[in-house]
Amino acid sequence: MERSYASSSSGDMASLSGTGTRSVRIIPLQHPSPEKAAGPPTAPLVERVTARLRGMSGEEWLSALLPCSRWMRSYRWREYLQADLMAGATVGVMLVPQAMSYAKLAGLHPIYGLYTGFVPVFIYSIFGSSRQLAVGPVALVSLLVSNVLGTIVDSSDELYTQLAILLALMVGVLEALMGLLRLGWLLRFISHSVISGFTTASAIVIGLSQIKYFLGYEITRSSKIIPLITSIIQGIHDFSWPPFVMGSSFLAILLIMKHLGKSGKSFRYLRAAGPLTAVVLGTLLVKIFHPSSITVVGEIPQGLPSFSIPRGFEHAKSLISTAVLITGVAILESVGIAKALAAKNGYELDSNQELFGLGVANICGAFFSAYPSTGSFSRSAVNHESGARTGLSGITMGVIMGCALLFLTPLFTDIPQCALAAIVISAVIGLVDYEEAIFLWKVDKKDFLLWVITSVTTLFFGIEIGVLVGVGFSLAFVIHESANPHVAVLGRLPGTTIYRNILQYPEAYTYNGIVVVRIDAPIYFANISYIKDRLREYELNASSAHRGPDVARIYFVILEMSPVTHIDSSAVQALKDLNQEYRARGIQIAIANPNRQVHFLLSKSGLIDLIGKEWYFVRVHDAVQVCLQHVQNVTSKKSGSSSNETIRKRQSGYLQSLLKQDSVPELPPMLEPLLHENIV
Repeated sequence: MERSYASSSSGDMASLSGTGTRSVRIIPLQHPSPEKAAGPPTAPLVERVTARLRGMSGEEWLSALLPCSRWMRSYRWREYLQADLMAGATVGVMLVPQAMSYAKLAGLHPIYGLYTGFVPVFIYSIFGSSRQLAVGPVALVSLLVSNVLGTIVDSSDELYTQLAILLALMVGVLEALMGLLRLGWLLRFISHSVISGFTTASAIVIGLSQIKYFLGYEITRSSKIIPLITSIIQGIHDFSWPPFVMGSSFLAILLIMKHLGKSGKSFRYLRAAGPLTAVVLGTLLVKIFHPSSITVVGEIPQGLPSFSIPRGFEHAKSLISTAVLITGVAILESVGIAKALAAKNGYELDSNQELFGLGVANICGAFFSAYPSTGSFSRSAVNHESGARTGLSGITMGVIMGCALLFLTPLFTDIPQCALAAIVISAVIGLVDYEEAIFLWKVDKKDFLLWVITSVTTLFFGIEIGVLVGVGFSLAFVIHESANPHVAVLGRLPGTTIYRNILQYPEAYTYNGIVVVRIDAPIYFANISYIKDRLREYELNASSAHRGPDVARIYFVILEMSPVTHIDSSAVQALKDLNQEYRARGIQIAIANPNRQVHFLLSKSGLIDLIGKEWYFVRVHDAVQVCLQHVQNVTSKKSGSSSNETIRKRQSGYLQSLLKQDSVPELPPMLEPLLHENIV
């Protein structure tokens, strides 16, 4: 049945009457029956997962187990093959010198960088879901490895290498478990500001740690900026000009080639050729002039890595926190760039499959003497710019790395250390994200503060503390936003039946005696107290362009609940208390447009019956019309007006109860006399 009330709105289904008013149809809200409120029976999680697995076809099973089968089935040989081979060769040439550089940054022999760029690359091409991501050693993970293992054992000790390989196994297991358990959503709680601040500070620390190869003397190994700067200043009397001039020259060449490579498509190969150019030039200079003050890489074993089981498990407990940290950093770096590349190339990326692929790559790499690897920003960007279309480009990278291990390692003996340091510094300069800080300052001061806190704590207190503090503040901001949701007073836009925030639309007007409030968040135990405080505040301080009958207090509070996606038992109990509090002051709650789940919960909790089924509405405008009718009747009663004797007689019982402070108004009969146009 439809309820008819009065309105002057042109948007309602209405008919004009002879008195200048119009009739409004109130759409009835369908309340759930007790059976429906209980909801459909939900199958146990295990049964649902089992049913889903049984319903998968053979092709779906193959895609899930071997993501590479997706691009293999639709591979266009004539269109893709040349592009994949060229991109893979380009990035492979770039990877060889970078792998040795990052291994030195990790405190390992350069050969372990080559091993890390070999097996994991092949494995990821099979199990990874991204078609452009370039996996291998990266600067940030290398710094984390060096920072942690350096406090346990000296880098010259064999145990140091064993622990680095064990760390790859632990990181791989964590990543694979996160992928299998579909826990990729946990990373959403880490703000982009935290990631940007952390990588910026880490890039500065990495750059300072490589300065020793430019200066010609050793400096303290640390992830904090103060010890690094102090050590650099204290050892300045040992400064040597030849490595400084050579390293600075290589760095300038790398930066120029990188800039030219980004400036246009015709020069894009210069960006990838930069590291190789520095290595070749440095090797030629050493072979020709034999400078005694220039340190070189030294002998590198020739041949592919052999299968071996990781050792050092007795130290695994002390590596757990580091493994978790490296896993988080590696995932954020890999999944972020992989998603961006997937969007640019028009295919879907499964974050959980990506985690599993990275995990398997690290697990298999650990059995072939690799330390933790992940996706690289710089190499992935070059791979994409070079036209990579599928995972075949990754396989090509692995082939080039295998050829380097088999045939080229004797040529790497005379590579100057300052050339490898220049490669690392040129790579991390791009991670100093000062542009992000400027953007955040202009757009959101809170996110800028988060960026500053993370970067400063990382610089002065170390990487682990920086990550923990950054993530802690990020979660604190999330909790604060959740516990203090946006609550708005709504007003009616002139000439419409639309209700909007009166702060955003000052022209919207409200009605005397009625407050319409919209809650823009789920209601649960953490934010219900804040919401109740805001409701009391709006009840006392409701302000806008008022219309309607002239009354001195609030009689109705209408809750617009369409944005409320969830409500818990604590919030239901708080609403019951609020309803009782309002009843004591003669105020009626009305609820508009609750969603299905919220409606069911309100029904099961008895709150619908407590407030009254007649006070639930489909639209805010329906609720306002009904409440406005009651407020008009109260005004007529107080003024003793006899102009509408019919209303007074039909509402006499209702008005008597409304004027009592210890009672709640009852809904009048379904058909009411019409309000005059100047009231609504």
